[in-house]
Amino acid sequence: MYAVVRVRGQVNVRGSIEDTLKMLRLHRINHCVVLEDNAHNRGMIQKVKDYVAYGVIDAKTLTQMLKNRGRLEGGSRLTDEYISTNTDFESIEDFAQAVYENRATLKDVPKLKPVFRLHPPRKGHAGIKRSAQMGGVLGNHGEEINGLLNKMR
Repeated sequence: MYAVVRVRGQVNVRGSIEDTLKMLRLHRINHCVVLEDNAHNRGMIQKVKDYVAYGVIDAKTLTQMLKNRGRLEGGSRLTDEYISTNTDFESIEDFAQAVYENRATLKDVPKLKPVFRLHPPRKGHAGIKRSAQMGGVLGNHGEEINGLLNKMR
C-alpha cells in the first residue's frame, strides 16, 4: 500500500498533472491518500512525483492516521464504536491491519472520507523543490514515508 501526500501547490501546474492530482483526490497541500499497489496507481504516482511525497505505509502508521485524522461525512471523528457497529471489525487497529493485508478497503467503512487532512510537518519540510534522494521531500521515500507521516500527524 502506498501513502501519497501532496506537498506542492497548484500554481504553474501543467493541466495533465493537475488532472492526475484530482483523480488521486489530492486537491490541497498536506492532503494524503492511501492507495493499493497496482499498475494504474503506480503510473499516476509516477506522473505527479514532482508534486507529492509517497512511499510504502506500514500498519502502525495507518492505524495512527485512522485514529487521529480519520473523518466521517459531516466532519465527525472515526471511533472504535463506529467501526464495531458498522463493520465486521472490533476496533480501528483490527480494521487497519485488515486494510494493510488487503483483506479490506477503506470503502468498507460507510461514510469514511478517503482523504486524510494532515498538519504541516513538525520542524518543517526538508525542502519542497528537491527529491528525497537529494535531501528534499518530493518523490519516493520508500519506508521513510512513515517518519514523514508521523511528523504530520
